Amino acid sequence: MNRLLDLVRNPLANLTLAILPATRGFALKRALLNTLGFEIGVGAKLTGGVKFYGRGRIAIGEDSWIGLGTLFIVAPDAAIVIGARCDIAPRVIFHTGSHRVGDHRRRAGAGYSQPITIADGSWVGTGSVVLGGSCIGSASILAAGATLLAGDYPADTLLAGCPATIKRAL
Repeated sequence: MNRLLDLVRNPLANLTLAILPATRGFALKRALLNTLGFEIGVGAKLTGGVKFYGRGRIAIGEDSWIGLGTLFIVAPDAAIVIGARCDIAPRVIFHTGSHRVGDHRRRAGAGYSQPITIADGSWVGTGSVVLGGSCIGSASILAAGATLLAGDYPADTLLAGCPATIKRAL
């Protein structure tokens, strides 16, 4: 049965988020996603066009907001965990996978994956890219359009740029 759920989980989740009203029906969306094996906290709101790819764990904390068109690409061995009271703006990409640098014949070498954690109360701006191995401390901001590379980033900081760096303490 778990194998069947693996096959239908993401297509059913993506279809649900595509056909239900973008900014309505949040309780129904949560219930359906939790039934499919996602971990969506009480009061969390997923808007339209959010997409899930991969078979890894995705957990979204209570009262968090996931904006239009957010993309989750998650490997089985690297979870994406978003804390409570987080705001994820539209068109953010979370991607746990990458490649080691290969030889001259193929620079994208062996694949690997690392988890992503966005701690409680954080805000991720529109169009940001969050890569595997990233851990944002609580109550932090990742500015719009930023690209966050692997690393641990402290709480209460503003991160911006490509690659993102700490711009100031909040």
